[in-house]
Amino acid sequence: MEENQTMVTEFVLLGFCLGPKIHQILFASFSLFYAFTLLGNGVILGIICGDSRLHSPMYFFLCHLAIVDIAYACNTVPQMLVNLLDPSKPISFAGCMTQTFLFMAFAHTECLLLVVMSYDWYVAICHPLRYSSIMSWRDCVALVITSWTCGSLLSMVHMSLILRLPFCGPHEINHFFCEILSVLKLACADTTLNKVVIFAASVFILVGPLCLVLVSYTRILVSVLRMQSGDGRRKAFSTCFSHLCVVGLFFGSAIVMYMAPKSQHPEEQQKILFLFYSFFNPMLNPMIYSLRNAEVKGALRRALCKETHSQLV
Repeated sequence: MEENQTMVTEFVLLGFCLGPKIHQILFASFSLFYAFTLLGNGVILGIICGDSRLHSPMYFFLCHLAIVDIAYACNTVPQMLVNLLDPSKPISFAGCMTQTFLFMAFAHTECLLLVVMSYDWYVAICHPLRYSSIMSWRDCVALVITSWTCGSLLSMVHMSLILRLPFCGPHEINHFFCEILSVLKLACADTTLNKVVIFAASVFILVGPLCLVLVSYTRILVSVLRMQSGDGRRKAFSTCFSHLCVVGLFFGSAIVMYMAPKSQHPEEQQKILFLFYSFFNPMLNPMIYSLRNAEVKGALRRALCKETHSQLV
């Protein structure tokens, strides 16, 4: 009994249970995607911070979305790449808990930021004359601080419930990072309260924000249909469609993971869903929200021309 009650000090992430050659291919592919994620979001941050023409509320929110996406990737991908090369390499208990906390904090924050961004775009399209008064800098800063604070506090609630549990049994996590549901499976105590809180939090942080986002985009689409310019309607529809695809991918995969019955989704399928939720989404966001934007592309061209001119001089 004493041996069974020995507390776990480290975990082993099983990751993808595939052969060494497949692991090498995945390592190369994920490393490339990781580089694209950091490069894309880093470029967006640099352009917005360096060009005074982009110092507006919309790009202020995009900056914070880019920061969240970079943090997302840096929190989960390096450990996943290490495990692809050395599947037996453990992660400490403290490191695992830290990764779980940060992942949830960034996920919650991104959910709220997507709501804020959809509301910002709704005001810009539907109430352009009142945009400056509605989206004042004071309100924008307050919205961003609220998003980060709520995301972090909700993550702290989950962590306080996890840390009260004893971990004395198996130490192998069947995932490529310390995902909260996979960690809970290793607890040597009843985790019903944890699962109830996770479900309730999912309703608050996933279903609620998704409904608000859909309401905003519905109002936007109604306004777009009233536009006189056919070209303007096509561009607006294209933007709405691409935004909704990213939002649907992010919220949809998260809702399936945390709210759908787990018996319907084998563990390997859940890992693939998490790749979309936590890996591909941060890579797609810069292309969808920023690099397709005419003002951002113009700022990028100016920055490249300025750099070229300085080199010639």
